[in-house]
Formats: sequence, structure tokens, C-alpha cells
Amino acid sequence: MAGGHHEKWDGSGYPKGLEGESIPLSARIVALVDVYDALTSPRCYKRPFSHEEAKDIIIAGQGSHFDPALVDCFMQIEHRFAELSQASLAHHSASYEP
Repeated sequence: MAGGHHEKWDGSGYPKGLEGESIPLSARIVALVDVYDALTSPRCYKRPFSHEEAKDIIIAGQGSHFDPALVDCFMQIEHRFAELSQASLAHHSASYEP
């Protein structure tokens, strides 16, 4: 998973330039989840993207960055991603003490 989650469905990723189903399924799943998490989580250099913004970026990457079938699966359960993201943001903001 760790070695393959930067690969892209179209072969433009790294480290090996794997494409399509030659990328392990576990790495394809982690790639999508990792991008969603990176987009929706606050960073010192950016605000967290909304669920809708992250969803739009993932949809735009269907067939290029992400496995098209996994994007379809994501769309079936995207409301769960939104719920978990909101819970995580609420937890982090509640536990934050400057």
C-alpha cells in the first residue's frame, strides 16, 4: 500500500509508473482515501477543503488519477466520508488549545 499509493490509474504516478489493475487494489483504495483526507484536513499551509470540493476533485480524477470503479464506489458511500470528515474536524478543533 505504502509503495503504490502514489501510482496513478493512467500510469503517470510514481515510483514505478504502474497503471490500471497492475497497481495493487489496496494501493488504489489508499490513493483515493489519502487524497480525500489530505484535501479535507487542515494543514498549516491551507484551509480544509469542503466535502463537495474534495468530491469534485476526486470525480475529476476518475480514470486518470483514480480507478474509475473505485470512484463509482466512493460515490455510493460519499456521505460516510463527509460524516467521518466532519467528526474528525470537530474532534481536532475541540481538542486544540493554542
